[in-house]
Amino acid sequence: MTQKIILLTASLLGALSVVFGAFGAHALGPMLQASGRLDTYETAVKYQMYHTLALLAVGLLLFRVEQPALQVAAWCFLLGIVVFSGSLYTLCLTGVTWLGAITPIGGLLLIVGWGALFYAVSKAF
Repeated sequence: MTQKIILLTASLLGALSVVFGAFGAHALGPMLQASGRLDTYETAVKYQMYHTLALLAVGLLLFRVEQPALQVAAWCFLLGIVVFSGSLYTLCLTGVTWLGAITPIGGLLLIVGWGALFYAVSKAF
């Protein structure tokens, strides 16, 4: 992924975090409360935003550091957001409970992304 793509993706995911958060709080609030999934939805939004910021940091680091592990971190953060937050959003909106089994794979990708970021920074400075 190029630096430009990483930064554009982080910008888009950041905007979507705000949209999903507002949509969940207002339009979906009653439904999420009735199904007992409001906390789950909020977790999805928070993790999306946290890891969007991490993806943004990776994109900015690429201005100074050429480290292949940063590409690994970027991909892991992106895929982790899609799998972790995406599975939780889908679970909340559809009630398909087996998606809860996929969520930890997204969490693992996010953890690997942080490890790759740690490795890249430890080698670069």
